[in-house]
Parts: sequence; C-alpha cells; structure tokens
Amino acid sequence: MSEPQATRPIALIILAAGQGTRMNSDLPKPLHKLGGMPLIAHALFAGATLEPSRIVVITGHGAEAVEKAVEDLMPFATCARQEPQLGTGHAVLQAADALADFEGDAIVLYADTPFIRPETLAAMQAARAAHDIVVLGFRAADPGRYGRLILDGDRLERIVEAKDATPAELAVDTCNSGLLAADAQTLLRLLSRVTNDNAAGEYYLTDLPALARAEGLSATAILCPEAETLGINSRPELAAAETTFQTNKRLEMLDNGVAMQAPDTVFFALDTWVGRDAEIEPNVVFGPGVTVESGAQIRAFSHLEGCHVSAGAVIGPYARLRPGAEIGNDARIGNFVEVKEAQIGDGAKVNHLTYIGDATVGERSNIGAGTVTCNYDGVMKHRTIIGRDTFIGSDTMLVAPVTLGDRAMTASGSVITEDVPPGALALGRAKQVNKPGLAVKLMDRLRAIKAARKG
Repeated sequence: MSEPQATRPIALIILAAGQGTRMNSDLPKPLHKLGGMPLIAHALFAGATLEPSRIVVITGHGAEAVEKAVEDLMPFATCARQEPQLGTGHAVLQAADALADFEGDAIVLYADTPFIRPETLAAMQAARAAHDIVVLGFRAADPGRYGRLILDGDRLERIVEAKDATPAELAVDTCNSGLLAADAQTLLRLLSRVTNDNAAGEYYLTDLPALARAEGLSATAILCPEAETLGINSRPELAAAETTFQTNKRLEMLDNGVAMQAPDTVFFALDTWVGRDAEIEPNVVFGPGVTVESGAQIRAFSHLEGCHVSAGAVIGPYARLRPGAEIGNDARIGNFVEVKEAQIGDGAKVNHLTYIGDATVGERSNIGAGTVTCNYDGVMKHRTIIGRDTFIGSDTMLVAPVTLGDRAMTASGSVITEDVPPGALALGRAKQVNKPGLAVKLMDRLRAIKAARKG
C-alpha cells in the first residue's frame, strides 16, 4: 500500500435497489422499520462510524422514496439509480460517476443486512493493510443457498454461488456475507470486466476475488458470527430481526447501567441513548431520536420520540413526549401529559392531563391539570411563553401567541388571550350567573319530554 491504511479515505457503497418481493408490500424493502427506523438506517449508521468521506446509495425499486429517506438520514450522501437491476456487480458499478475522482477505499454494504457491527467494519478496513480485496464471511450452520468462500489458507481464491457450485464446493461451510472492501478504483475497474455468464444471467460482485487473483492481486476473507450477517427478505424475518434487535438493545442498556424492572416490556429504537442510573419502568416505548440523561426516570406506559430528557427528570406514567420536547433537569411530566415542540425548564412541573405544544415553560413553573396551549389556528402554529416561577391554574386555555411573565398566575378555568405581565394574576372567565330553581325545572321538563316520546 502506498500510504498507511488508517489514513486512507473511506467511501461507503450501500446497495438498496432490490424490490423485496417476499415482503409482500408496496413499501420498498429498505424502508421497512427495524428498531423504529428504516432498515437502511442501520447500514448508514454502522458505516458512519468509519467517518466516510463519501456515501453512495444505489437505489432502484421505489427509488424516490428511498432517496428521500437517505436525504433525511444523511443529507451529504449521494444516490445513484440501478435501472435495470442486473445483479450486485452491476449495482456497485452505478457508483462509478460518484467516485470517479475518489482516491481511497470503498466498502460495500447492504440495506437489508442490519446487524453488521462497527467493529466488524473496522476489522475489514484494517485487513486492507495487507490485502487488495477483503470479503466478509461467516461459518453457517446450514450453508444452503449461501455463496461459498473457497480459501487456501488465508488467501481467498474465489466465491462460488450455491446454484453454480460443485458438490465439493457445496460442502464448504464458510459462506459469503456480501460485504467487501477494496481500493475504490480497483473495485470499479475489476467490476467492468465482470460478465453475466452464470445460471442467473447476472453480474456478480462475487466474481471479484477470482479476477483479482488473476491479476496477481491478493484477496482474503475475515469472519464474523453468522447472526451478524442476517439478511431481511420477508415479514417473518423482519419480525424475528426485531426480536433480536430488542434483545440486544436491552442487554446493551443493562450493561451500561440502566435500571429496568421488566426489560422484555421496553422497546428501543436504533438511536436510543439512555444514561447510567436512569430508570425505565415497564411498558415504555422509545421512538427514534430520544436521549435520556443519567438519573432520569421514565415511568410505566410512556411513549417518547424525538425528545431529550435531562438528569433527574421524571416522565409519566402514561406520558407522551413528541418530537421537539426538551425536558429540563428535575422537571416533572406526569400522567396523561403530552409535550410537543416545547422546552420545559429545570424543576418545572406538568403533572397531569395537560397538552403543552409549541411552548416554553420557565424554571420551577407549575402547570395545573387540564391546561392546554392552544397553538394551532387551523393554518399556522403559534407559540406560548411561560416565565419562571409562574403558576398556571387548572383548566387554563392559553390561546397562542401569548406570553406570561415570571411569577405570574392564572385563575383556574381561565381562557388567556392576552399577555400577562410579570407578577400579575390573570382571570379570563365569564361572569357566573345563578338562576334559582332553574335546574330542577329544566330536568323535570326534560324527563316529561322523554316520557312522552316513550308513550
């Protein structure tokens, strides 16, 4: 190698063009969710640990939807379309334009292989120091339809697809995962020589080791556990993968010092981060984008997504934190409270039966039961700002846009449509009028009408 391997730039080529007909779905296979996020996110996030200089995603079936998801997940990635779809070798070649001026290594990943660990990708990268092509393999309990790695010591002679293998080759239990690392320009040059002279009439990426050996280049294979190479091709496989993902994530959380009384009832997303000594009670669901700091408590039957919970905060039970919720240190979000696009200050309390959306709640403020920030006028969203040490009485409707100053107060049952100065008490109720005896007369009249209708 002309330069130390650790300094060579990395390009990821992620294959996401397949139709996934066995999924029996109109949704492209890379967009089916595992751990709350699209399958392709798992490949992108694992590959991102190598700090790649470029990412090229090869799309095909449902290309527009897949490309939109890639843009949302990693905006700097490039997409290239494979049309028609003529095999894995043909798919990788679609990255040629995006990598035309790239000098470095390329690693080929698959959108439907979600359990590849960053450590395995790092091992592939390290193996490039001694070999021109590195293939990731595994020993299969049941090799079946997998391609076989034909090795001579640590030298990889060739990869044989099961449908093209001889009986002797089928007896080999060292199988191909599909992942491969090589110098990017060498990879593309060799792929241009691949033919479709095989049983499927496709251009195989697996032809590369043999072509490399014919040129005097070296190829090798490194092995990982078979479970790491699990591919997703059907809904039963996706369901089984979800079980595996959740089991692994729960063990990871427990090992990291998170307390869970009933871990089997807690569901995590791919990017869930929970700090040490946080406590998660039973039946909690984490959507994407959640961070929970150390010492926080997530009580039973709560649902969190796209939010940040600071140290010492208590969430739930039966709370819902939606995207944009920022919960301060030692704050309290109680039962049947929903928070969306809102910042809850340190020590603030929103204890029950409340909706806080598009709002800022200052430190140590108390939001009474039944409070609603009325943030939507049917066309636009508006913001509510509540100062520090402010007391919002129960059943207050805060009609945004509205600002309440520090140490202000609202009377229970108020409808607040104007700003409240600091330290002021706001009453926004209609004047109560009592009509003596009218309740009895009204009920008697209604009962009479009901009886007449039955008669």
